[in-house]
Amino acid sequence: MATVGEDLVAHLCARGVDTVFGIPGVHTIALYRGLAGSGIRHVSPRHEQAAGFMADGFARASGRPGVAFVITGPGVTNTLTPMGQARADSVPILVISGVNTRASLGLGLGHLHELPDQLGLVGQVALEAFRIEQPDEVVPVVDRAMRRLAVDRPGPVHIELPLDLAREPAQAPSGDGVATQAAPERPKPTPSKLADAVAMLAGASRPLILIGGGARHSRVVELAERLDAPVVQTVNARGAMFGHPLGVPASPSLHAVRELMAQADVVLALGTEFGPTDYDMFGRDPEYVPPCLIRVDICPEQLARREATLRIQGDAASVVEALLPMLGQGACEGAGRAQAARQAGWEEVGPKVRGEVAILNAIRDAMPGAFFIGDSTQPVYAGNLWYDHDRPGGWFNAATGFGALGYAIPAAIGAAVAVPDAPVVCICGDGGAQFSLPELMTARDENLPITFVIWNNHGYGEIAQSMRDAGVEVIGCDPTPPEFGAIATACGMPFASVPAEPAAVEQAFAGWAGVSGPRLLEIRAG
Repeated sequence: MATVGEDLVAHLCARGVDTVFGIPGVHTIALYRGLAGSGIRHVSPRHEQAAGFMADGFARASGRPGVAFVITGPGVTNTLTPMGQARADSVPILVISGVNTRASLGLGLGHLHELPDQLGLVGQVALEAFRIEQPDEVVPVVDRAMRRLAVDRPGPVHIELPLDLAREPAQAPSGDGVATQAAPERPKPTPSKLADAVAMLAGASRPLILIGGGARHSRVVELAERLDAPVVQTVNARGAMFGHPLGVPASPSLHAVRELMAQADVVLALGTEFGPTDYDMFGRDPEYVPPCLIRVDICPEQLARREATLRIQGDAASVVEALLPMLGQGACEGAGRAQAARQAGWEEVGPKVRGEVAILNAIRDAMPGAFFIGDSTQPVYAGNLWYDHDRPGGWFNAATGFGALGYAIPAAIGAAVAVPDAPVVCICGDGGAQFSLPELMTARDENLPITFVIWNNHGYGEIAQSMRDAGVEVIGCDPTPPEFGAIATACGMPFASVPAEPAAVEQAFAGWAGVSGPRLLEIRAG
């Protein structure tokens, strides 16, 4: 008879989980007993925080939930930061942990890894947090967790398994009854709401589309061409309109894009939360919304947070699918309006940002179709302001939303595991890289095709500049970077170091033609 721990793993496997990221411990041995014969791939990070970020990168790249196994107590608290990032960016990750024995919970008896209320703590960050209390709760809890990851707005979900219960016999042989749960359906828009949207769009002479991460894999190109409408892409939607004359790969925080929004007579917003890190990063107008707005979002609470002329609850891809056959062909000078906004935005960002975007373009051209995964660092900030990527969903980073440093290296590993045929580029600063440098060895262990790009300006350059702009003496912004060539040698990776010039970056990538596995590129920026 299988144990409850083995049973839990079997039910995850039956629901399509094929990879977990985790570090085993005495409180998760029962889960690892189940992994041994499950066929699930296990990837070992060097820190539990990295396990969560790897699950995040896996989910964003694959479109499927990323799963992390962590121990009770410190394993859980180390994973709270990635859960916060996943919640901010609506990324489906499932964190499964142990917890102390049921009889000891909340008593403060000094058990190993004990927290006063682990479930309550995680529940402050997770969309939902579950505890399995009895063997017969494995199936309903796993079903509820998977449904929460698949329906409505996604984010982090947590399941904890008490140490004593994990070793008990399962209720039935592993796998029994697994396939009885029907696949959950996402909410669908009502016909009347769709008809109202079509009427508004049909009467528009200057329509505009805004897309966020919830719409990055929708048929937005066809929709834009049908409406003849420019498409403004927030950070998590970049890549959806690469090179298209209707695409505006520039931040809606820029004056140029705000002006495009103000001139529109109807704005269709798909899967975007209007958060300030996308729409108001300069603190100009935190309550700004377009005057005539059709807003589509899967989350009813999100829809209620901003005024809108018409609110439609539904998955953005499904709404676009439903709208397309209902719309006629528009002629609204969309390409001209998009070109004007692109050019004005490009001028607005200034020469420093344009120079950093030129380096991003050089990397993109050297690595076509790659995932670009970033931390909070200067070229990523620049790209978030204005950058056109060539892969839908292929540009994402932690410089918006929760803003967790240390994200890029492990998230890039998760993405490379999820989509092994795709190249991956990790972009982080020398300061942020030091949050998670040990994870380079995880990439080496797995022999993943990742180019780790370190933007080395010898410290926290962006923060130092912000302090100077605020008239504050710069303190604490100059942590000494390591010798990255020595780091690469220690990790068994090819290494190159170049100045912050597009031609030098191109030459470094050309020199690596035919090289497989991970490699490290230092760009000397200061």
